[in-house]
Amino acid sequence: MTYQKLSRDEIAKRVAKDIPEGAYVNLGIGLPTKIASFLPSDKDIFLHSENGLLAFGPPPNAGEEDPDLINAGKEYVTMLKGGAFFHHGDSFAMMRGGHLDICVLGAFQIAENGDLANWHTGKPDAIPAVGGAMDLAVGAKKVFVTTEHVAKDGSPKIVKHLSYPVTGKNCVDRIYTDLCVIEVTDEGLVVTEKVAGLDFDTLQQLTDAPLIDATV
Repeated sequence: MTYQKLSRDEIAKRVAKDIPEGAYVNLGIGLPTKIASFLPSDKDIFLHSENGLLAFGPPPNAGEEDPDLINAGKEYVTMLKGGAFFHHGDSFAMMRGGHLDICVLGAFQIAENGDLANWHTGKPDAIPAVGGAMDLAVGAKKVFVTTEHVAKDGSPKIVKHLSYPVTGKNCVDRIYTDLCVIEVTDEGLVVTEKVAGLDFDTLQQLTDAPLIDATV
């Protein structure tokens, strides 16, 4: 049986479908920032960036970049009507104060209980980059994670227990990978969607933690 993995753009597009009207959302550096390009223009969704932006939009067209309009990943953005700029200290107060409905983060590993590791692999030559991830992991009302299902070396990213330094404990609510969508619940990791052609046994073999199939 053959199956086709989702591209990074397709993962971002899938997450965008689940962001409701009126939500205040932080998009983490990397794959999550792509989501801004797929949010429907007819919905009021307020994107937040930890460097001090609220209500920004998708990337500008080529040649229309403004060096003063960048997100936390130093990528060009546009501002929507009513958008605001503020000090990064105020931005972190928003994150820590529970004012964000959703944050979307990348991951090195996610544990079956929702623990997240996304800032350091623990390798001596790796460059740690925690940024605001810890603040977001504990401050947002819901935490979504976007990631490839397995690492470049083929090892599972969804594991029973983290082996990398922890970003946040028991914080992840939903996982979007290039193979499936998983809800993190008290009963375990529940697979609600998987790509066409992928059987559950194959998905389980690519995952260290036990999965529950809710796609049947």
